[in-house]
Amino acid sequence: MTLPKNSNSSSTKKKVSYISVPSQIINSLSSSSLQSLLVSPKKSSRCTNRFSYRNPRIWFLTLFLVSLFGMLKLGLNVDPISLPFSRYPCSTGSFDEHHAVSHLAFASKNDTQSSSSPEHRKNETLPTEGDFWKQPDGLGFKPCLGFSRQYRKDSNSILKNRWKYLLVVVAGGMNQQRNQIVDAVIMARILGASLVVPVLQVNVIWGDESEFADIFDLEHFKNVLADDVHIVSSLPSTHVMTRPVEEKRTPLHASPQWIRAHYLKRINRERVLLLRGLDSRLSNDLPSDLQKLRCKVAFEALRFSPRILELGNKLASRMLSEGQYLSLHLRMEKDVWVRTGCLPGLTPEYDEIVNSERQRHPELLTGRSNMTYNERKLAGLCPLTALEVTRLLKALEAPKDARIYWAGGEPLGGKEALEPLTKEFPHLYNKHDLALPGELEPFAKKASVMAAIDYIVCEKSDVFIPSHGGNMGHALQGQRAYAGHKKYITPNKRHMLPYFMNASLPESEFNRIVKDLHRESLGQPELRTGRGGKDVTKHPVSECMCSDRQQQQQ
Repeated sequence: MTLPKNSNSSSTKKKVSYISVPSQIINSLSSSSLQSLLVSPKKSSRCTNRFSYRNPRIWFLTLFLVSLFGMLKLGLNVDPISLPFSRYPCSTGSFDEHHAVSHLAFASKNDTQSSSSPEHRKNETLPTEGDFWKQPDGLGFKPCLGFSRQYRKDSNSILKNRWKYLLVVVAGGMNQQRNQIVDAVIMARILGASLVVPVLQVNVIWGDESEFADIFDLEHFKNVLADDVHIVSSLPSTHVMTRPVEEKRTPLHASPQWIRAHYLKRINRERVLLLRGLDSRLSNDLPSDLQKLRCKVAFEALRFSPRILELGNKLASRMLSEGQYLSLHLRMEKDVWVRTGCLPGLTPEYDEIVNSERQRHPELLTGRSNMTYNERKLAGLCPLTALEVTRLLKALEAPKDARIYWAGGEPLGGKEALEPLTKEFPHLYNKHDLALPGELEPFAKKASVMAAIDYIVCEKSDVFIPSHGGNMGHALQGQRAYAGHKKYITPNKRHMLPYFMNASLPESEFNRIVKDLHRESLGQPELRTGRGGKDVTKHPVSECMCSDRQQQQQ
């Protein structure tokens, strides 16, 4: 499928046009310019010049003819007509005619190119693309999941254990579910238990009843982790009647020591342990081998199901068929504005809709309820609006003709909310624009599948920018780093928003400041070392990635 182009794109082919001249003039045309008429021709051995230039009448006649040709040049806008004393005084009419036509064709072609060619106008009028598509220097970091000898030794006994099982129920959106599945594998490894394929809780907001195998490639998941954790699709018949022990008190950021101290005795006794609400329950600071296992699950084991992968790759190919593309994750849905305590800034009516919903459901606000909207905005806690995304892209010198894929749900305010963006960057598409009729129909009521399709197209883009952090932004940050540090621009909201609000700041100065603020936020390798609390699946260097030099030392 070929994406829509600008209306000018069809005229990029160079055209050759010709000037219509009467045949009697064509026969006497020469390719020489008017200047050549003033140069004395050389005598030819094949013909004799019959005119004497010492005769005043000849000079008078010459000046008269030069003047006449000058007026013809101005009035008719044709090339000078050759005279009997032209540059080719003895040449045949057929040669002169051919030469004259080719000369006019060449001139017309150049004129057409200089005045009509969109490519020429683009080079003359549009700014250069700069370094927007340039990828960051990965500094030689590559995936490096070398587990310790002790880890491999422990695997033998853990994989033989088939008498205790961990059941996990994961909730939330697709990216939230991914995080919990990763942690479920780690907790099964810590407890030395077999993991039952995680159960995806029905999403009460979107009504999505998708199961694990509907979204992820189950057999691939099992095979990749075969040397780390024993994974089964369901409880064996010997454990079906066992009443699982359900634990609801897992604290935030629990350590492996805490998990063993509170769960190991129970699962050994009951043989089945059921856990819910694992979101952010496992510590981000784990032993090296468990951190590597985290990356193995997130970046290698959790692959989307074949039918989702096929459709996602098709949409990505349709974007790539036109060259490089940028992907945006726009968080402008109604529920996002409600949960973040922010306002869309479209019209007072839309602000009132968000405020009313928040008053009816105060539990939806995700913390820091004592902060005002302006305080949240300046703290960088609000999603960027379409206007702010547009100004950011322009400051970072994104080409005006850049193709942009935007991921996310329907923005509050519909297409009108995106107008500031589409006005400056008209080549804006989402999955509905790219899909052929009927391609998305089987997944119309499956929000998790739709999110997975967005994830695939964004992961394959040349540049990715999230308008507001979140689980998908964090997952893609780690995924793109693991894939070789593909460009990922993190909007520096907290530092740049004051400049957005300064109406007196010249646009050129604003662009310089914003570009300078993002020089270190372009997806370069970022060490997790010394940054406690950061998720290794967001910052895989250096626990899960090492440089060529480090690999040689291992």
